[in-house]
Amino acid sequence: MSGMNVLLVGGGGREHAIALGLSESESVSTLHCSPGNAGTSVIATNHSVESTDVEGIVDLAKSIDASLVVVGPEAPLVLGLSEMLAGESIPCFGPHSSGAMLEGSKLHAKKVMDSLGVPSGKYSLVEKIESIDSELDNFEPPWVIKRDVLAGGKGVTVTSSRDAARNALREGIELDGLVLLEEHLAGEEASVLVIMDESGYVLLPTSQDHKRVGEGDSGPNTGGMGAYSPAPVVTPSVLSRTKEEIVEPMHHLLRNSTNPYRGCLYIGLMIDQDGGPNVIEFNVRLGDPEAQVTIPLIKTDLGNLLLATAEGRLAEMEVEFRQLHAATVVLASEGYPGDAISGRIVTGWETKIDEGNLQGFTHLAGAKLGKSDSLISSGGRVLSATGIAPSLDQALAISYQIMEGIDLEGSHYRKDIGFRALPPRKS
Repeated sequence: MSGMNVLLVGGGGREHAIALGLSESESVSTLHCSPGNAGTSVIATNHSVESTDVEGIVDLAKSIDASLVVVGPEAPLVLGLSEMLAGESIPCFGPHSSGAMLEGSKLHAKKVMDSLGVPSGKYSLVEKIESIDSELDNFEPPWVIKRDVLAGGKGVTVTSSRDAARNALREGIELDGLVLLEEHLAGEEASVLVIMDESGYVLLPTSQDHKRVGEGDSGPNTGGMGAYSPAPVVTPSVLSRTKEEIVEPMHHLLRNSTNPYRGCLYIGLMIDQDGGPNVIEFNVRLGDPEAQVTIPLIKTDLGNLLLATAEGRLAEMEVEFRQLHAATVVLASEGYPGDAISGRIVTGWETKIDEGNLQGFTHLAGAKLGKSDSLISSGGRVLSATGIAPSLDQALAISYQIMEGIDLEGSHYRKDIGFRALPPRKS
């Protein structure tokens, strides 16, 4: 297949990673992004249609005669973008709204897992303020409280404070009418991203996100402060159990749906001390920042891979991966994950390393081009420095080398990405 005209929906670091992969695909001749960001503007044509304007996205896809639409974020999928594109005979990488409910409703996801026997923590649905205390008594602290809405990865409270748990439950009930109280799962987190359609599925290299803002996984949750791939905590045994206990039953269900699932199923895992995988959550798209470390490891033409999935013929593809390690470190604006300060100039981000199997570059996210092509911060997570190398140590060294050359007033980044996978450093 050659000469594809691809529309990529979204504007974050994940979308820049996908765009870079598509720009290097021989199958892709023209790349459009909407809304895109400063990074995508260099390798694609950006459009001003927001990703949640699903009718506008469909109109845009028609106007540019798109051969394929690739959806980065979850919100347009929940809003029905995929089926709207199907109505116009435009292939879409991303599930129909029915499949997207796995992320759109945590309660729905829990019910699906229960019905299939997929391992996950116990939960309770709390709908009445007067029952909060009795519900808390049924779970050991720390308590996990989740809003049953799309919250961009931030609608979760984990706390050992009973007062804080009460407040989170009360707030969730007042906002949404219900809230989930879940068992706290102990262990080590990892992400398994599965590309799937009705014909089959492919597991991308495993990865591990770092959600907390501070070193040693301290402080509040964020959208992700860095990631690496592959994740050694996902041993061959853990991966085998994940496929058998989670991927296979989920794929069987989704492939036989009225609208078969075509896209990426993101499995957020908690791996217990016995190597047992438990599902924390499902997402219905590539992760961010997981995409930044998994997309560069795909050796197969990315355009062909995503189109085959969108057309339900993934099984025809021979998918190969680069036997390398990838790491990315996120640079965040002052104030993030609270009220982030935007509008500041970013310098030093253009650094690239390309020495055989050693590669380094930046993925742009919350950033826009200003006058004279200067880079201006426009969001909480501004960019990430990404390294590719034969070992994780080398990949991280490249990431930090690039990061140390970047200047953004008041910014911060974690200096311990990958710490769980590496031996303790000598002081």
